Amino acid sequence: MKRICVIDGQGGGIGSTIIRKVREHCGASVDIIALGTNAIATAQMLKAGANRGASGENAICRSVLSVDVIVGPIGIVLAHAMMGEVTPAMASAVSGSTATKLLLPLSQENIEIVGVSNEPLPHLVESLIEGPLNDII
Repeated sequence: MKRICVIDGQGGGIGSTIIRKVREHCGASVDIIALGTNAIATAQMLKAGANRGASGENAICRSVLSVDVIVGPIGIVLAHAMMGEVTPAMASAVSGSTATKLLLPLSQENIEIVGVSNEPLPHLVESLIEGPLNDII
């Protein structure tokens, strides 16, 4: 069984959307771990269907070492992203993990990814599910 880690912060809306769609597509064939930069984000992702969840820097730094896939917005690899919720240690742990990273090009930061179309979240999640995540699972 593949272990998928979904990381989000603030209100957990992006992570919740991802988890709902992954659960619809894969059912119980995957283990989804919700990792929130805060407790609110984690709670929302658990409500969306994650198997388990944890919050904060240490939970993220430790959990990304033992999963197959990490999914989240691009800010999870940027220190101080999400209004400062992503600590340098979190960003380093995620980017240094051996897990496959599937990052959505959504950012409130002053970053633009050249060559990527500006699609709404539901379209990006559909592309994630039908493309790279489907190939891995």
